[in-house]
Amino acid sequence: MGNKIIIGTRGSALALWQANWVKSELLKNNSDLKISLEIIKTKGDKILDVPLAKIGGKGLFVKEIEDAILDGRVDLAVHSMKDMPAQIPDGLCIGAITKRENPFDVLISKNNLPFSRLQKGAKIGTSSLRRAAQLLNARPDIIIIPLRGNLDTRIKKLNEEYLDAIVLAAAGVLRMGLFAIITEYFNPKIMLPAVGQGALGIEIRKNDKKITSIVKALDHTNTNYIVTGERAFLHRLEGGCQVPIAAYGEINKRDFFLSAMVAEANGKKIIKDLMTGNFEKAEEIGINLAESLLKKGALEILESIKNSDL
Repeated sequence: MGNKIIIGTRGSALALWQANWVKSELLKNNSDLKISLEIIKTKGDKILDVPLAKIGGKGLFVKEIEDAILDGRVDLAVHSMKDMPAQIPDGLCIGAITKRENPFDVLISKNNLPFSRLQKGAKIGTSSLRRAAQLLNARPDIIIIPLRGNLDTRIKKLNEEYLDAIVLAAAGVLRMGLFAIITEYFNPKIMLPAVGQGALGIEIRKNDKKITSIVKALDHTNTNYIVTGERAFLHRLEGGCQVPIAAYGEINKRDFFLSAMVAEANGKKIIKDLMTGNFEKAEEIGINLAESLLKKGALEILESIKNSDL
């Protein structure tokens, strides 16, 4: 029994790809392990006819899986870090953050038209307030259409729902081998990504020494520093993954560069800033950047969104 490990995961094709990738990486270093997957449906998977921002709450795609780790049904979970709330439940921790895939967003459009050339009044599908706000800021003439479902479903809806384009995370599209359908990658000057986007997190029980030692080999040092800085920013703003908050960090030699923004849902007002410093102080930089945006008016924006009926 000692060499058996159960990985908790959502059931979408992308989530299963991610969990199976982690499984294969773990087996490279521990060939004697017997690893199986346990598919767990989350609240976010069950409610598909309501925009994410209206469901409310944090951890829409992780809570049920976290409960399974805590009660011992599974030993670890593989999450997209962008789905992780800023605060981890007591008794759990992120045991490893894997090397980041492309962190940006992509446009997939009919006729392969880039964002700048989409017709006036073009209908763009996205479930993300962060994406919608930045799209509207760049092109107030477009129409945002709420788009739910897993990656395959959303791609199908591009044609089925008479949309002109959809916006997805590049990482998921690339992991599923669908790079040929990408029209363009958004420049971060137009679209900053979600906190942690492109990185996978392995969540484990805090006091589980065996699992801790097994998963730590998958941790990518630079990605961990970067995502830690981005998440410190998010945590200070007390934001979940369903509000118009974005942050993107990079490390160059020993320097950490963190860009971030908070936006009104309609995109009319966006507050942005950039901070730099030693990468070992990524967490502190994230907190300081959040403080800077709060002083510039981010608190009022977040309060208005919290009290609105989006």
